[in-house]
Amino acid sequence: MAMEDESIIEALTPIRGVGRWTVQMLLMFRLHRLDVLPVDDLGIRAGIRRIYSLAELPNKKTVEDLGQMWKPYRSIAC
Repeated sequence: MAMEDESIIEALTPIRGVGRWTVQMLLMFRLHRLDVLPVDDLGIRAGIRRIYSLAELPNKKTVEDLGQMWKPYRSIAC
């Protein structure tokens, strides 16, 4: 049985140098998880700013709110 995304994040982030963003990239690109939204990723935030014509980079909450409409394919949307 596959581990939940959040369980994988919790298991790997205690490793020195491995943060939430790093694990999210692993989930997206190595484990091919389709519904990962890396809210801390500056490229994603810049893209959202551009696509939605925002005056400044969106915060995590805004990214999460906008990303809800992309479920269950948030990785693909990113």
